[in-house]
Amino acid sequence: MTFTSLDSIGKTNLMLDLISQKQRALGSNVANVDTPGYVRRDIDFSQYLGTMNSPLETKLSTALGPSGIMEDRQRQEIDIAEELTEMQKNSLLYTMATRRMSNIITEMKTVINVGK
Repeated sequence: MTFTSLDSIGKTNLMLDLISQKQRALGSNVANVDTPGYVRRDIDFSQYLGTMNSPLETKLSTALGPSGIMEDRQRQEIDIAEELTEMQKNSLLYTMATRRMSNIITEMKTVINVGK
């Protein structure tokens, strides 16, 4: 099995999609912190990030695609500090994923230019 930059683009794209979904869920939680009966939403990356050969590729992620918004069925109060902390962590993941995508594109440009 050969690893190519195109594989890496797909995996990084999946990660960016998951990060985006998580940010939407966290934003919704913050916006509805005082809404009675609101059920907290979250993304469980563990469903998508496995311990397989390819850390971003699991059977579930292949079957479902990047649509992991989940609702916590157990009613719990939303801790605004915890939500904001999760948003910061998510922001760091986004920065790492965009840098990875940029590096992949730079590598591809280099290969194209060397091949001329």
